[in-house]
Amino acid sequence: MQWMIYGANGYTGELIAREAHARGLQPVLAGRSAQRIKPLAAELGLPHLAFDLADAAAAARAVQGHALVLNCAGPFSATAAPMIEACLAARAHYLDITGEIDVFEHAHAQDARAKAAGIVVCPGVGFDVIPTDCVAAALKQALPDATHLALGFDTDSGLSAGTAKTSVEGLGLGGRARVDGRIEKVPLAWHVRRIDYGRGLKTAMSIPWGDVSTAWYSTRIPNIEVFVPAPGALITGARLANGLLWLLGSPPVQKLLKRQAAKVQGPDAAARERMPTHVWGQARNAAGTVRTARLQTANGYALTITGSLAVVAGLLERSAEGGAYTPSLLFGPQLVERLPGSGAIRVE
Repeated sequence: MQWMIYGANGYTGELIAREAHARGLQPVLAGRSAQRIKPLAAELGLPHLAFDLADAAAAARAVQGHALVLNCAGPFSATAAPMIEACLAARAHYLDITGEIDVFEHAHAQDARAKAAGIVVCPGVGFDVIPTDCVAAALKQALPDATHLALGFDTDSGLSAGTAKTSVEGLGLGGRARVDGRIEKVPLAWHVRRIDYGRGLKTAMSIPWGDVSTAWYSTRIPNIEVFVPAPGALITGARLANGLLWLLGSPPVQKLLKRQAAKVQGPDAAARERMPTHVWGQARNAAGTVRTARLQTANGYALTITGSLAVVAGLLERSAEGGAYTPSLLFGPQLVERLPGSGAIRVE
């Protein structure tokens, strides 16, 4: 079946395209600029398309005839909604590798429309959010009456330009957490705690990560936070930034910061190989019972390559009921354990 990688000329999109080709797959490589897509398509001997998502009719025509689209063009705040519309019109499954809370919320709001169209809408099929989503689902199984869920990861990996731009967009939004079933705005570094991700205790701060949205759909646990290791200076800086969110989110500052973010280069193959990721999660119920989970995976970008292609293969190989999904809802918490470089989820 014919399927598409949109944004194949970006850092992560190109990595996925190259791995797909190495596996003997034949995705259509697509993006907004033919000039940027054509050289990679020619090198790999793959078909290519160029179309702008701003033209809804053209996007729907371009997607028509494809069984599935894997959207790798970030920031997804600009590309996810129009591509989902194109996929609904063309009756093609929609996947992406976002970590953006608002994108997840928009995608899951399309559940009824996806069911009517008979397509799967599943954002976050990369490092954002396969490992943490699978840990969340495993903890739900271990503690079905959990009321609080904390998730986190520890990695030394750098950022790609797309991820850096997404991070810049988030600067003006502040922190977010799920509180009593609702996503609430909270201060940056709202909570600080000590966590052993698998490499010893580290000070960590809460961040507005995608699981604030997705883990709710996977588990229905009403209180969710995500933590990453952070030195004291970073925590102090984040808390000071709470008073400057209006400035950080202003168009001139966003434009300047995104221009700088575009210069960022993601880690090379050697760096990805030597930088695994440690994932942690903890669930607690009203009685105070606690379950803790840990997992080691490949580098986040390496996992995004193998994870996204695993979901692509799973959807192309079998039928799935239409609707909006998280990765663990589609393939269970064992999905991450089947990916290269991943161990088993250990729940204590």
